[in-house]
Order: sequence, then C-alpha cells, then structure tokens
Amino acid sequence: MTTTIRKNLLVELFVEELPPKALKKLGEAFATVLRDQLAAQGLADGGSVLTPYASPRRLAAHLTGVAAQAADKSVSQKLMPVSVGLDAAGQPTPALLKKLAALGADASAVAGLRREGEGKAETLHFESTARGVMLAEGLQKALLEAIARLPIPKVMSYQLHQGCELPGWTSVSFVRPAHGLVALHGNEVVQVQALGLKAGRETHGHRFEAAVDPVVLRDADSYALQLLDEGAVIAGFEARRAEIARQLAAAAVQVGAGSVPIDDDALLDEVTALVERPNVLVCAFEREFLDVPQECLILTMKANQKYFPLLDAQGRLTHRFLVVSNIRPEDPSAVIGGNERVVRPRLADAKFFFDQDRKKSLASRVPQLDKVVYHNKLGTQGQRIARVMHIARGIAGLLGDVELAARATQAAQLAKADLVTDMVGEFPELQGIMGRYYAQHDGLHADVADAIEDHYRPRFAGDSLPRGETGVVVALADKLETLSGMFGIGNLPSGDRDPFALRRHALGVIRMLTEKNLALDLRDLLALAAQQFGAIAEFDATRAVDGLQAFVFDRLSGQLREQGASAQEAEAVLASEPQRLARVPALLTAVRAFAALPEAPALAAANKRIGNILKKAPEADAHVNAALLREPAEAALYEAMQSVVPRADAQFDGGDFTGSLQTLAALRAPVDAFFDGVMVNADEADLRLNRLGLLSRLHAAMNRVARLDRLAA
Repeated sequence: MTTTIRKNLLVELFVEELPPKALKKLGEAFATVLRDQLAAQGLADGGSVLTPYASPRRLAAHLTGVAAQAADKSVSQKLMPVSVGLDAAGQPTPALLKKLAALGADASAVAGLRREGEGKAETLHFESTARGVMLAEGLQKALLEAIARLPIPKVMSYQLHQGCELPGWTSVSFVRPAHGLVALHGNEVVQVQALGLKAGRETHGHRFEAAVDPVVLRDADSYALQLLDEGAVIAGFEARRAEIARQLAAAAVQVGAGSVPIDDDALLDEVTALVERPNVLVCAFEREFLDVPQECLILTMKANQKYFPLLDAQGRLTHRFLVVSNIRPEDPSAVIGGNERVVRPRLADAKFFFDQDRKKSLASRVPQLDKVVYHNKLGTQGQRIARVMHIARGIAGLLGDVELAARATQAAQLAKADLVTDMVGEFPELQGIMGRYYAQHDGLHADVADAIEDHYRPRFAGDSLPRGETGVVVALADKLETLSGMFGIGNLPSGDRDPFALRRHALGVIRMLTEKNLALDLRDLLALAAQQFGAIAEFDATRAVDGLQAFVFDRLSGQLREQGASAQEAEAVLASEPQRLARVPALLTAVRAFAALPEAPALAAANKRIGNILKKAPEADAHVNAALLREPAEAALYEAMQSVVPRADAQFDGGDFTGSLQTLAALRAPVDAFFDGVMVNADEADLRLNRLGLLSRLHAAMNRVARLDRLAA
C-alpha cells in the first residue's frame, strides 16, 4: 500500500486581460474542474478545501490536502469462462496464458485466479494492484481538462515564440494569450505544462504598482499574501469585490447628505473584473445635467464608463459619482479630473438628445412607426400598434369602463412612439421610460404617461406589475398581441430557444390576471387578440387560441408548482381549464385544504371511479327519478345530495371554494355505502340509467371547484 504526504496545491495561469463579464465564471470553472479531476484520480478527497482566484490577468486555484501520489487500488479483471481457461486436468489453456501475458503475468498467476459463478457461468478473474497516479501526471491531465472545459465566450488563436517545435509558427487557442504557469505542491514545483508554458514558481503583480517583479512564490499557501504585499494585487474575486463595496460605502459617507452608491450587482461584478488594486475616488459633474431624466444619466455612467452614480437619501441622482481606479497615486487629482472630462461629453449627448426629442410630440412620431419593421410576416410596428390599440379597447370594454377604454387606447397608440426618438436610439434600455417623460412633457394624463412606461412590465420574474389600471390593460394587450401573433404564424418556443420571450409574456399575462384579480376570461382574451390578425394569410387562428391556451395553462401549472403546490394539486385545479384565472389562487387554496381532510382520499378515489364509469356510459345524463331508487344506499345518497349539493353550489357561486369542497366532504359516507351496496350496471335499463344519472349529478357537483379525481393515489 502506497503512503503519501498530503500538501496544499496552487495552480495559476497568468494571462493577458480577460473578458470582464466572463471573469467570475471563468475563475470558478477553472478551479472547480481542476479539483474534480484531481479528486477523480484519488489525489484529492472530500476534505480538500478549494479557494478559487480570478483577477483581470490570472486564473488560479488553491486546494488543500493534495497527495503526491494517489493510493494504490485493487483491480479485478474478468478474464474468461473456466471452461475456456482451464482444460479437463485443470491446467491453463493457451488462451488463458496469452491473456495473462497481455496483463504482465505468467503461468504462476493461475493458482491465484479468483472464480466467480457456478457451472457453465463460472468465470476466472485476475486480481492485481494498480499503482496510484503520481501528482505530476494527474495534475497534467486535470490542468488540460480544466482549460478545455472553460466557458470561454470567444476563443482567440496566437503564436508561440518559445517552448515549442516551431517558434513563431506553432499556434494555440485560448481566451487570451497566456504568459505564465505556476504549479506548487507545498514549496515544490510540479512539472506540468500547458499552452506552451512550463510550470514554475514565478508570477507577476500589478502592471504599474508591484513592489517587485516577478513575484517569486515561496509556497502554495503564500500566494494571496505575496501577491498583495509584493504584487499590489488582491487575487481573490470575492475579496476584491468586498473591498470595492467597502470603499464605495466609505466614499458615500465621506460625501455626506445621506448619499449612497447605486445598487447594481452586475456593475460591481464587472468592475471587480477590471481592476486588481481598487481605489475608489469621488468625482463630480455640472449640476445643469441634472435637468435630464436621471435614468439617462445613470445608464450612460454605468454602461459606458462603469461609474457608480451617487443617490441622495430620497433616491434622487446627485451631481457626484464614484470611480473605481486601478491605481493609487499619492495625488489622485489627475485621475479625478480625467474621469470628469471623459463623462462630460457623455452627459452632454444625453442632454442634447433629451432637448431635441422634446421638440416633437409623441403623437407626431406615430406615423414613423409604419417604417419600422416588426416582423416580416406580421408587418410594421405601426400595424402592430393598431392591433394593440384594438385589443386594449376590447379589454377595457370587457371590464365595462368607457373612460378606461379611451385612456388605454391612447396609451397603446403612443406606447412605442419613443422607439423613434434619439434618446432610445442611443439607449434602447430606456424604451418606455423615455416615453413616460415625453408624455408628461406633452401634457398627457398621468395614467397614460405611466402606462407608456409600464406596458413592458413585468419584464422578468419578480418584476413589479403596472401601477394603474390603464397600464395593466395596455400591458395585457401588448403581451397578448405578441403571443397571438407568434403562435398564429408558428413561431413557437422550443427547448431552450425562446427568442421572442413568449414564456415570459405568458407568465406576465398570468400574473396580471391573477394578482390584479381581473374579471376576464382567458379564452375571450385570446379570441380578441386573434381577431386582429385576420388580414394575415399565414395566420392560424386555431393555433393562436387553442394552442396558446394550452401553452398558458402549462406555464400556469409550472408557476403553481414553483409556489409550493404538488403536481396533483396543480393538475386538479387546471384539468378543467378554468377560464377566470383570477380564481386560480383561491381554487388552489380550496384544493389544498380539501386534500388535508380525512375524507379526501376516499372521495378522490370515488370521483375517479365515477369518472371511469361515466366514460363507458355516454348515454348517461344528470336526470334522476326518485321513484326508481330501490336500494337503501342509493336513496340515502340521493337524499344526502339533496341537502349537501345546494349548499356547496351556493358557496361556490359566492366564491367560497374552500367551504364548497368542505361541505361536499360530508358525502363520503353515503358515497362509500353506495358503492358497497349498489350495482350500477343493473340488468334493467331504467334502473341502470337512473343510477348513472345519480352518479353524473354527483360527478358534476364534486368537480365544480376542481377535478378531485386528480388527487387520487
């Protein structure tokens, strides 16, 4: 048995600047795959602790408890049946000797072969010990695998000028050119190579502020500390991110007046991937730019300059912003001044766009949408807006509000007008937001202005819904137009592909109907939307109504399960396709309460049995002749139903779905007695039809709230 010393391992790839938006994933993937590969070879175990490192110019991993050599392993190899390997005298056959020779053994190993099985199925097995892999060999394999499996957004090829067969001609592919490789097991270099590099113990620190270059690492455990002290680099992504967040908060406190930096995790991650030695500085711009909507200024500072705008205690933008510099000069005035000069033209452009856009009203821009193609089969944005207007007017009509219809129609007409403004042309992320500002400038009703911004909501899971009723109507109309149009022409989501975000639109429709408690039927809405595409030859109305309805219910089922409902509970609620989606939360609550009752399993099973009986009796109807109820059990069930069902129906009609199901639970005993004492398929036709009628009436009563048979085990 091999005994080996375990030490900590460090592996680092030193490269040119990595893509900032991918750096965090690259660092985690490199370290994780390296650890998993070493563990698979027996060089690391479950107690090994992984620490990933990632900075703009390095990917590294520190792993504790790595063996210099993996433990030896016992290997059992099936050779052949005994009847083939041994002759009648028990001596090895030529076939067996040839097989043993291939494994490095000879005839002396025959006596030690293990037998397994009995009779003709008995086989010979060769037991041996496989020597554990050495770290250099195992790490070489793990390193190449870690590099190969990096989630690289875009690979680049470059030529090697040393350490290769043809300097200047040999090329390798990687995310960025690699210039150094470190592999330390304790304080010893592990002889591995990759990307034309041989491992050593030298790395490099900050481009401009490193105290020494190169940084010669003492051992695997000194990596982070030496890079910080000698290289002026915070190697760990999370440590660097935490330091930036700390400095941002401290700088905001220094500015005072309750200032806080904008909260943006994606921006913080990106900036963390751009610097190795963060230094937060306070900068400012002219107050006159604050006349521009703050969303414009914030977006240009974040997207173009990677700055952190400062907000006051009320959440309003101030004229100060924070810069995360990668250097720490004694006098930072030049850095501050440079960043202030750079941001000024950006803000000036935003102000120019805002001033120019306000010279034309939103209404005057609507005709321009006729020149903007929406989809080659569905026409222009102008045609799309006409459809959305009709759908919005129809939804408001279904809600019975004439004033709402007028506001929703106007908001729908103007909802996309900001797409042809200069500001949205430069910053597409501001669509809707700028429409609201321009609508306010045009003096439009506040509900109309809000609806123009809100009609895109909800934009993602957990996003807020439109603020007012007008916004909800226009948002519904917009999403229904998209869904109906795409389903009608056959542009359906498949697998991971959903280029038109139809799943998100369907969930948006579901959320608005349920959370806003709208008295609207789904099928009415789908039919209303489909009617607007009559002039399009390739439009399939059946697919746009029936297919889309199934799609919406599938999305709703998934949502209910995500919210904690079981698959059976969700199916019970949705199997009958309730068109008033606003009722679904209450229906689910009722089903879950019913499922908890002791009577539920028996009634669910009985309901399933009744359903199966009725499927085989299409002639059955809900008519019951009391005079034909001959058996005591069927008479008792009929009498119980006469008392219970009207009360349950009244509760259902009043919206008390939970109470309705709980009332029906009282039928358990007479239902059980009916099936114990009554033959449904009686020989006499009148008795059989009467009993089927009784069951048909019971089935209808029990399934008004939900399909209870779906709860049966």
